[in-house]
Amino acid sequence: MEKAVSSIIYRGPSEIDGSPIVAIAIVKSRNVKTGNMVQTYILCDNGIDPMMNNKLGLDYAICGNCTLKGEAVAKNAKGKHAKGRKCYVKLFQGVLITWKHYMKGGYPVAQGHDEIANLGAGRMVRIGTYGDGAAVPSYIWDSLLSQSVGHTAYSHQEDILSIDPNLFMISADTKEQAKRAWDNGKRTFRVINNTQEIVKDSEVLCPASKEAGRRATCDTCKLCSGATIKAKSIAIVMH
Repeated sequence: MEKAVSSIIYRGPSEIDGSPIVAIAIVKSRNVKTGNMVQTYILCDNGIDPMMNNKLGLDYAICGNCTLKGEAVAKNAKGKHAKGRKCYVKLFQGVLITWKHYMKGGYPVAQGHDEIANLGAGRMVRIGTYGDGAAVPSYIWDSLLSQSVGHTAYSHQEDILSIDPNLFMISADTKEQAKRAWDNGKRTFRVINNTQEIVKDSEVLCPASKEAGRRATCDTCKLCSGATIKAKSIAIVMH
C-alpha cells in the first residue's frame, strides 16, 4: 500500500445545486478536539476564496440550508463574512490554507476507488471538516470509508436531499426538529445554548466539548457516526 498523501477525492457538480465543488482529503491533522483524523474539506470550485463565497452567499453549493452560514451581503459591505455567521469553522485558518494550496495545484488527484480508499485505510475519517458531506456523491464516501476504522459526519440537508441516516448525524437546529428525526430512528447532532437544554432521555453532551471536560477526542469517541451505532444523539454547547 502506498503512503497516503493529501489528495483531491472529488471534483464535479454539487449534489445540492449542481455548482462546481471540490473535496480534498487531508491525511494529517493537529485539531485538538477531533484528534488526528483524516479531514475532508468541501470547497466551492469557482476561483473565489472561501470567505468571499460565504459573504456573497455562493457557498450554498457546499453548505446548503445550514442556518449557521449567515445571511449573504454585498461584496462592498462591511466585514469578511456573511451577516450573522455563527459557524464554528474559522474560514481564515485551515479552510483558506487548503483552498490556497488547491489553487496552486498542490494536491494530486486520487483516481478511483482504490486510491481514495487508501486515504482512509486504518483511520478515523471526518466527513465535512468544512462543507456538508451531502454535497459530495455518496460513492466517494463509500470508497473513503471502505477501509477506515470509523467516521464522523453531519448534514443539514435532510429537507432537500435524501440523506443516509447510517452515514450522517442529522444536524438539528431545534428540539422539535431533533424529535422528528428521533421518531424516524435517526440520530442527531444539535447545537444548544447551555447544558440545561439537553433532552436527557435522548441526548448526551459531546464528550469532546469543554463542558464535558474534554474527556475524549472525536477519533476516540466515535459517537457521531450516524445510525450505524445504537446510542443517544449528541448535543454541544455553541462555541
